[in-house]
Parts: sequence; C-alpha cells; structure tokens
Amino acid sequence: MKAGAVLVLLAAALVATVAGPPRLGWYLTAWVLFAAALWLGRRLPERRMRVLVVGGGIVLAATGLSAPPSSSSDFYRYVWDGRVQAAGISPYDHPPAGPALAPLRDAWLFPAACEAPGRYRLPGGGCTRINRPTVATIYPPVAQGYFLLVHVLSPDGVRHKALQTGGLLMAVAVLLVLARRDVRAAACWAWCPAVPIEAVNNAHVDMLAVLLVVLALSTSRARGALLGAAVAAKLLPVTVFPGALAGGRRAIAVLVPAMVVVGLTYLPYLLVSGGSVAGYLPGYIQEERYDAAGGGGRYLLLRLVLPDGWAPYAAIVLLALAALFILRYGDADRPWDGALLVTGSFFLLFTPGYSWYALLVVALAAMSGRWEWLGLALAGAVAYVAPAGALAGYGVAALAVLTARRTRDLEAVR
Repeated sequence: MKAGAVLVLLAAALVATVAGPPRLGWYLTAWVLFAAALWLGRRLPERRMRVLVVGGGIVLAATGLSAPPSSSSDFYRYVWDGRVQAAGISPYDHPPAGPALAPLRDAWLFPAACEAPGRYRLPGGGCTRINRPTVATIYPPVAQGYFLLVHVLSPDGVRHKALQTGGLLMAVAVLLVLARRDVRAAACWAWCPAVPIEAVNNAHVDMLAVLLVVLALSTSRARGALLGAAVAAKLLPVTVFPGALAGGRRAIAVLVPAMVVVGLTYLPYLLVSGGSVAGYLPGYIQEERYDAAGGGGRYLLLRLVLPDGWAPYAAIVLLALAALFILRYGDADRPWDGALLVTGSFFLLFTPGYSWYALLVVALAAMSGRWEWLGLALAGAVAYVAPAGALAGYGVAALAVLTARRTRDLEAVR
C-alpha cells in the first residue's frame, strides 16, 4: 500500500478518534497507520514527499476541526480566563466558582443541569463545565495573553472553534518551519496523531509553547526571548534550555533575554495579583503526585527498580545529570538534539499522564530526525486514555529509545 493511501486511512481514523469519547482502539489504529506512513515514506522522491508532508500534514491537522474537543475540558478554562481578563480582572485573583465572577457566567460554561458527563458542581449550588472550578488558573502569562487575544478576536457564540482554529494555525506554522529544514524529518510532526488530536481538536495551549520553541531553535538572534516566551506560555519548555546553552556559547545572550521576557510578562499580573500569580501550580504538583510516588502514575519506570519514596529524588538527580551532560558535551550547532534528550528524559523519568504534554517531544523529534522518541507521545496517550497501560506504554517507549541508540552506536563503530 502506498503512503498516500495510508494517509487517507489515517485521516479517517483521526476523524473517528475525535468523534466521540476517547477510545484506545482508535488511538492505536491511528498510531499504527502513522508508523506505516513513516516507513513507506522513507524512499519516496523528494518532490512527492514534500507534497505528502505539507499537503497531507495540513489535511490531517484539519481533521481536528471535525468535532468539538473530545478528550479534554481544558479549553473551557481557556475561554473563561480570556473572558475574565476582558472584564479587567486578573485570572489569578478568583476561581471560576468565586462569587465575584458570577456576573460573567453564561449558560454554556455554567449550565443549569449537572447530570451530564463532564460537568462539575459548584460549592454554593449550580454547575460548570470548567474543571477544578474552586481553584484559580494555573496558566502562565503568555498563555493568558493568548486566551485574551482569542476572546477579543472571536465572534459571539463561536465557542470552541476559535481555539481549535488557533491550534490549527500554529500547528501548520510549525509544519512549514520544519518542512523548510528537512521535509523527511518533518513527517514526524506532519503525520503524528498527537497533532490533530491535542493541538487542534482539544486546542491545548501547549501548541503555543511548541511554536515558540521551534522558532527559537530555528534562529539565533531572538532565541533567548522566544524561549522565555515559551516558558511563560507553558513551563515545560524549561527543559529545552540545556540544548540551547550547549557548549557554553552565547549563554548570556540566551539567558538574559529569556529572564527579561519572563519577568516582563509576569509583571502586570504580579502588580495586580501579587503572590497569587503562581495560581494552582503548587496544588497541581500535589494532585498529580509529582511530590511523592506513593500512588498515581508518576515515576513508573523508576519505581520498578527503586523504593517509591526514592523515585522523586532520583528523577530530579537524573534529569539534572542529563542537563549537565548536554551543557558540557552537547552540540551547539544542533541545540534541538540536546533539548530532545533532556525533554525526553523528563518524560521517561516523571511519566506524566497527559498526552498533550508530549507535543514538545514530537516537535523536537522532527527537528532532530530521531523518530524513536515519538513513542513518548503514544505512551502519554495510553496513560491518559487507559491508565492501566501506562507502565507498558512508557516501557516500550524507553525500549525504543535505547534500541535506536544502541543501533546507531554499532553503525558508528562499523
């Protein structure tokens, strides 16, 4: 079967995946077709490959628009935070359930009936579609700026479509940047199921951070400022810095602008909200059990060989060692390689349970041409849709990375 036909089947599988509640079977089907397309595309002529990567990537990403967000309710918070800011209120000051924000409620975000799935009861009565309604927002200031911009530009009643369209535009922008660099490696992003599902259909703001990281690593002039903006959109891109600083070249030129951008974006909210700009981040760390490995799905691989109580500390130490290794021995001319190693190590060590976090790994894998790291995105999807399979998912992903590394080492010796 030819690659183009496989991509048509992949598009159909993606439409089916987002058409209803999350089902592991459709996720796995999409990933099998994705792997088949990558395999069949290896020997395609450059011109045909470019058409399939760019044209096919745009079509596949657009499948995310075919249905409302299917497996995440985070976009409701995005809409709410944009609405709150448009009213001149800091999103860090009040939770959605707070009485001070009652005048901003509408029947879409705050429906009358609570019996339907995906609705949360408010302490004083009533219900909402916004998850964690009793806590303030967790999202950093650049993300908040994006939410406000989408709110201002959106027509009345557009609901989820504006955020999905924003995700599509950013996903295509990343695709075009990657395709200009290496069209074959760009297929790792263009055809990956995580892009239409998480960046477009679920409209996760992680896509904004990914776009900023890809732009940052594709240039040297504004790298620090763009990386700072990425961190202020979603904190995970901090793992990219060791790659950007590899070899010690231009360290000040990267770190100083990054810190300035982070500081300037936080400053307006800090002046209004003070210490509450941390939002729900401390509570989230506890909720997701990043502070202790006694339960939940964190540190799954480390807990196979270490006592649960040791796992969080071991993860921090090992991640720090990976960062130091890249800082000392990383290739300054290929910062994406070091960024991928540290970011991928974070996923293997901490085993997060949300698939959209791995959009950053997918983009870095496409920049590096290291397809083996894509398994982390699938592992995240398995952990989210079928938590019982999380250990197997991350175990297979780790095995793929180690096997590919060993194979390359043997080839280098020969």
